[in-house]
Amino acid sequence: MKAVEVDREELSRGDADGRLFNDDLAPARPGDRTWNSYSLFSLWMNDAHNASNYTFAAALFIGTGALMGMTPLAIVIGVLVATLIIFGACCISGLMGYETGAPYPVISRVTWGVWGANFPAVVRGIVAIAWYGIQTYLASISLELLLMRIIPAVQDWDASILGLRASGWLAFLALSAIQLFIVWRGMDAVRHFQGLAGPIIWVIMIGLGVWMLWQADWRFDWMVNADGATPPLGYQVYQILVTVGLTVGTLATLMLNFSDFARYAPSARSMVLGNALGLPLNWTAFAMTSVLCSAAAIEVYGEAFHDPGDLLARIDNDLVFYVVSIGFIVATIGVNIVANFVSAAFDLSNVHPKHISFRVGGIIAVIASIVVTPWNLYGSPTAITYFLGSLGALLGPFFGILVLDYFYYKRSRVDLRDLYSPREDGRYYYQRGFNMNAVVAFIPAAIVALCIALLPFELCRELAPFSWFIAAPLGALCYWAVMSARGERAEPAAVEAGTRG
Repeated sequence: MKAVEVDREELSRGDADGRLFNDDLAPARPGDRTWNSYSLFSLWMNDAHNASNYTFAAALFIGTGALMGMTPLAIVIGVLVATLIIFGACCISGLMGYETGAPYPVISRVTWGVWGANFPAVVRGIVAIAWYGIQTYLASISLELLLMRIIPAVQDWDASILGLRASGWLAFLALSAIQLFIVWRGMDAVRHFQGLAGPIIWVIMIGLGVWMLWQADWRFDWMVNADGATPPLGYQVYQILVTVGLTVGTLATLMLNFSDFARYAPSARSMVLGNALGLPLNWTAFAMTSVLCSAAAIEVYGEAFHDPGDLLARIDNDLVFYVVSIGFIVATIGVNIVANFVSAAFDLSNVHPKHISFRVGGIIAVIASIVVTPWNLYGSPTAITYFLGSLGALLGPFFGILVLDYFYYKRSRVDLRDLYSPREDGRYYYQRGFNMNAVVAFIPAAIVALCIALLPFELCRELAPFSWFIAAPLGALCYWAVMSARGERAEPAAVEAGTRG
C-alpha cells in the first residue's frame, strides 16, 4: 500500500483554532521521508546498545527469581524469538505511520476519537518521561565515573541534593542538555545522530567483548550459567519462554508508537528491511555480547556484574575505560531519544498543538524528568512496580484495540482531513470526540492487565512476564465483542484500498 500525501494548508484551514493540528503533527511530506533502511537499522542499534539492556542480559545470566541462572545459549534463543515477535509488531505499527505519515498520537484518533486519543497518548507520554529520566540517570553514572577519572577533585563533590551527589547532578543535567539539543534540531538531526552513533557503539562493544575474553584467556562455555551449571532441559525451556515475555514487555512502548519513526520511511519495504536488520539480527547479537562480557568477568574478577557501571569501575586500563564509558553514554543517549524523548514530545504536543510544538514538548519532558527525581524512582522497586508497572500494563490493550480497529474495521482507510478536524460531523468525532466502543472495550482488558501487574498472588507473579501477550489480544477481543454487540461491522473489502486524503 502506498503512502498518500495531503495538502498541509488544507488541514490547517480545517482546524482554524489549532486544537488538533500543528506542523509537527501534520502528515510527513515527501521531503521528510528520509529514514531509509539504514536509518531504521541504526535506530535499533541505538535502542539495543545501552546500559539497561546490558543489565537485562547480564541479569538473565547471573539469575534472579524464576530465571535462576540461564545459559548463554538459552538467552540467545529467548532474545531471538522475542525480537522476531517484536519485528512483526513494529512492522504492523509502523505501517500505520507509513501509510498516513502521522505520528502515533494522531493515528490513535482513528480508534479513540479526536479528543479521546489524548488518553493513550498521555499514558504513553508519562511512561516515556519516567523512563527518559531513568535512562538519563543510568548514563549519568558512566559520565560521573568518567569525570572522576579525568578530574579527581570531582570525587569530593559528595554533597547530596534530593538524593543525588553534586557530581551526579552535573552529569545528569549535562546529558539532559545534550539530548534536548539533538531533539531541538528536529527529527533529521535525530536520524543523523542515530546513523553515526550506532556503528561506533557496535565497534566499542565488540572490542570490549574481545578484550574481556582475552583477559579471561578465552574461556567461555555456551552451555553453563554463572554458577558453572547446566539447568535441566525442561527448566531451560521455561526460562526461554519467560525471557521472550520479558523482552517483548520491555519494548511494548516502542511497539506502540513505532509509527513516530516509520512515518518518515520512503517505502514500506525499507521499513521492513530496517526492522529485520535491527531487531532479530542486531538485538540478539548485542545480548550475546553482553552475556559474553558477564561470563568473562567471572574469570577475570571472580564475579559477574549486573550493572555495566560496576564493570567499568573495575577496569584499570585507562584507554579501555575511556572508550567504553563514552560508548555507553552515547548508546544510552541514543536509546533514550528513540524510545522515550521523541514519543514524549509528540504525545505532549498532541494535548494542545496550538501552544505545544514538538520542541516545547521536549522541554516539558526534560523538566518533568528532573522533577520526578528518577534516581529515587529507579532505586524504589515499589515505585517501579506500582507506578510504571501499572502504566506499562495498559500498553498491551492500547496496541490490541488500535491494530484491530485500523486494519480490520477501518481496512487501513483513513480520512486524513477528518483526522485533523474538530467538526462534529467528522468521521473521528464519534460521541463528543470520544469513541465509546474503544473505552468500553478497554476497561475489562485494562483491569486484567493491572491485576497481573500489581496483585501479589502467585498466579499473577507467574503470569507477569507474559502480560503483554495476554493484554494485547484481550484488548482486541474485547473491542471485537463490543463492536459485534452494537452491530458495528468492518468496512467492505470491495472498496478500493487506500488511505483517503
